[in-house]
Amino acid sequence: MQITNTIKGIFIGIALVVPGLSGSILALVMGLYEGIINAVSGFRKDIRKNVLFLAPIGLGAIIGILASARIVLWLCQEFPLQSYLFFTGLVIGAYPLIFRKMKKTTFKPPYVLYTALGFAFMFIVSHIMDTGMERSHIAIETLSSAAEFGTVFAAGAISMSFMMIPGVSGSVMLMLLGQYGTVYNAVGMVIDLVRYVLSGNFEAASYVFMTVLLVVPFALGALIGVIFIAKILSFLLSKWEGQVYYAVLGLVSSAVFLLVDESGLLQSYEGLLPIATGILLLVIGVFCTLFLDKSKE
Repeated sequence: MQITNTIKGIFIGIALVVPGLSGSILALVMGLYEGIINAVSGFRKDIRKNVLFLAPIGLGAIIGILASARIVLWLCQEFPLQSYLFFTGLVIGAYPLIFRKMKKTTFKPPYVLYTALGFAFMFIVSHIMDTGMERSHIAIETLSSAAEFGTVFAAGAISMSFMMIPGVSGSVMLMLLGQYGTVYNAVGMVIDLVRYVLSGNFEAASYVFMTVLLVVPFALGALIGVIFIAKILSFLLSKWEGQVYYAVLGLVSSAVFLLVDESGLLQSYEGLLPIATGILLLVIGVFCTLFLDKSKE
């Protein structure tokens, strides 16, 4: 069982890196989501049991993140149009899940306000934390100030909080906050740090270490965000699941808007082939998420 959960955790870790692919949906597909929510929200009720359940999943997620972080970041930087459109497709594919959840409660006009607030919240937060560069750019290369610590901490708390909501991608949130490149560049450097230390190249290791340190505020923020949101979600989803997803609709729609804008599709002068391949990847992305959703059913 623990080995199986570790393998499932690896796939969840990869999903956490790929913007648009929801780690929560993958957890749902693999039958782990409710267990994770309950284990986190009620951790102190049975610490030993919850640790034994969460530890293999967490270990697998770390392996998945380390294995995929660098290649996904490289694709974002080298092929931004195609990458962002693929991520957009992954996000769009979550709409059927969201609509099914919304139908669990009878529609009332005030619910539209939840959607509008969700859209506005994501749009405003994205622009407040935007670095002014492309969203996969490495905004912070090394941890050198308290302000940078706070920025990465906040990015971890916000992105991982929303990641707990099925259909919402933590990496998309991180990308929209302008810190995707920062975090996954630091994660990718972990392997380099180990290699430099083992080879005795301590000068290079010391420089890389300052980059890897960025993982610390992110992890702290993520931990606090997950613990905080797990308790709230456990309550809200049990009482007002449909209403929660009206707000999720706004968050996801804002993400689609921002990702398409970031892809440069509407301002692209790269020629028809890149645009055609980008649109093809967008369609493939939609079907990837729909496949995961169908598998869950």
